[in-house]
Amino acid sequence: MGDAAAIFKAYDVRGLVPEQFDADLARSIGGAFGRLVRTEEPATTSVAVARDMRPSGEELSAAFTAGVTAQGLDVVDIGLASTDMLYFASGHLGIPGAVFTASHNPAGYNGIKMCLSFARPIGIDTGLSAMRDDVLGGGGAADDVDRTGTVTTADLLDGFADHVRSFIDVSALRRLRVVADTANGMGGLVVPAVFAALPVDLEVLFPELDGTFPNHPADPIQPENLVDLQDRILATGADVGLAFDGDADRVFLVDERARPVSGTLTTALVARSVLRREPGATIVHNLICGKVVPEVIAEHGGRAVRTRVGHSFIKAVMADEGAAFGGEHSGHYYFRDNWRADSGLIAALIVLEELSKSGGTLSELLEPFDRHAASGEINTVVDDPAGVIEQVAQHYAGLPQDRLDGLTVEPGGWWFNLRPSNTEPLLRLNLEASDAESCAARVAEVRALIDAAV
Repeated sequence: MGDAAAIFKAYDVRGLVPEQFDADLARSIGGAFGRLVRTEEPATTSVAVARDMRPSGEELSAAFTAGVTAQGLDVVDIGLASTDMLYFASGHLGIPGAVFTASHNPAGYNGIKMCLSFARPIGIDTGLSAMRDDVLGGGGAADDVDRTGTVTTADLLDGFADHVRSFIDVSALRRLRVVADTANGMGGLVVPAVFAALPVDLEVLFPELDGTFPNHPADPIQPENLVDLQDRILATGADVGLAFDGDADRVFLVDERARPVSGTLTTALVARSVLRREPGATIVHNLICGKVVPEVIAEHGGRAVRTRVGHSFIKAVMADEGAAFGGEHSGHYYFRDNWRADSGLIAALIVLEELSKSGGTLSELLEPFDRHAASGEINTVVDDPAGVIEQVAQHYAGLPQDRLDGLTVEPGGWWFNLRPSNTEPLLRLNLEASDAESCAARVAEVRALIDAAV
């Protein structure tokens, strides 16, 4: 069997197939998921299961399904789906769900993202650690299971597309030329379905569902994976480019001049749109979003709440605070009316609506938000991330700092966050300053401290 200890991460399950993750392990995880559901939701009788286009997905999801049905739970198989489509299934049907995907990871990987009913998150502190211990312990007793669950299929694509479009006023859209790079991922299924009823000229790059990723990796946060989209925008005079990751739950924008748009600016734009619809709403943002996000929220009468990085944390805070929207710099956008789950497609449509109403270009629309210079995420391999963070914190002792997630220091005029990766021996640095020159100088300053501490 695979390596259960290695593949359970902070927010999901993910590993190399078959070295770390094989059908036997998928079946065991299905059993553990079934036992978790029976414990957390005793009245629940069904779960939804989906998969992305990776070659290993069919075998692994079938094995997982067998593990679930062995616990007496029925499975609603929705087939090929994006992650946000699985969350829609969970919310629409009111049942827990699981989708087999490794998101932006290379073709050799697969994984599982899971949720309880109405897309409630399952993270390391809300079920994953219990499932891991269950699997490592050989599985719990199931003497009270007196039946094997059934498997039925459901086609939810049209319902999902209708749900996504419900977040905008379709009549407000003007005829825009949009290029979407789906990178042979699940965007090739869901993007055309959502856009089919919109007055938009859509071109999709690499729409074929192919989990070997023959054109380029489905990881749009890496600049080199945006080149094809940028070239096509310039060649066609497109108004906007949309780059989706492998499971199509994240989106990154590229403007009409082929310039990538940061997740911070997208968060600020969507937050403004939400606040225009819902004055005074609470908006959640993670702590590596730039300062323009809380600034825009305050300017438009909203209430900003800062959170840790990661979907399980953001969803929990959104529930506690009654937030209407949440944004992450990494391209995840969460909506209260989407069961607090993230959807790149919903965010993309809101941007298109805002662009249509503005009457101008995307770069003109975003110009008021482009107030600060950001470093982007800079990763450094270190053996002792916690020790390095402590040494950097000591250097800035006496300056405002907090430990919400790693170390954040805000001397005034600039700030940075230094936090450990959840899965690798890495430190992630995000820094922002008033201008590019100051940003580069401060990055060099903090990196020198990191290097000295290693």
